[in-house]
Amino acid sequence: MSADRIAARFAALKARGEKALVTFVTAGDPDLATSEAILAGLPDAGADIIELGMPFSDPMADGPSIQAAGLRALKAGQTLRRTLDMVRRFRERDADTPIILMGYYNPIYVYGNDRFLKDARAAGVDGLIIVDLPPEEDDELCVPAIAAGIHFIRLATPTTDERRLPALIRNSGGFLYYVSITGITGTGSARSADVAAAVERLRAATDLPIAVGFGIKSPADAGAIAQVADAAVVGSAIVNRVAAHLDENGRPLETLVPSVLQFVRDLKDGVRSKELS
Repeated sequence: MSADRIAARFAALKARGEKALVTFVTAGDPDLATSEAILAGLPDAGADIIELGMPFSDPMADGPSIQAAGLRALKAGQTLRRTLDMVRRFRERDADTPIILMGYYNPIYVYGNDRFLKDARAAGVDGLIIVDLPPEEDDELCVPAIAAGIHFIRLATPTTDERRLPALIRNSGGFLYYVSITGITGTGSARSADVAAAVERLRAATDLPIAVGFGIKSPADAGAIAQVADAAVVGSAIVNRVAAHLDENGRPLETLVPSVLQFVRDLKDGVRSKELS
């Protein structure tokens, strides 16, 4: 894979003794202009890697916060084409920050796999997290994505056993995403000791960086994860900041973008705090 931004970012952070902050936002939430303003500001605010959610009408693995964000985006007219256009415009300003598209297979299938991979690569997408395509379906999108130069990032969970893990890792790229709790996004938090044990188990099975997400709600949470993993992933807590700065008609307040970006700065400070402990 040429121009591997994900590997380069992890290598640069490791050289500085830092861990990564991975931020999730839903493309087009609450509208295209506001979403693009958030996306443009994330790198300077401290996001090392950006996950951009592809809105879908039936997000079965997402909690209420991200479901609501997807519905807001769809209502505002967000499409997969518009999401790819967002990445393309982002790349005109930022050639280095990795962007991962996260979501469900249906919108890609409707778009057309070959067309999607071609357009995603041209736009500057670095990786995909497709939550409803298991390893048994690798020939459907995973293998073609790798051939197109796009990482396919897998999710491991507390229920991923030793028999299942090799199948997850086989075609994984970029990093391995450990979902620290069972269930949907934005609910509950994992115990640090449990996460540490899980990360060590995963490290024994792969050389990929280990990112941990689900249940990280604060800078302190992010710092605790950074103690044991290579990256902390924050999604619902950021999306909740978007929702908190909408008026009664769902329109963005002037405070929305500054509040979201300040929260990301605070999260990055939390990740960095592990270096001082």
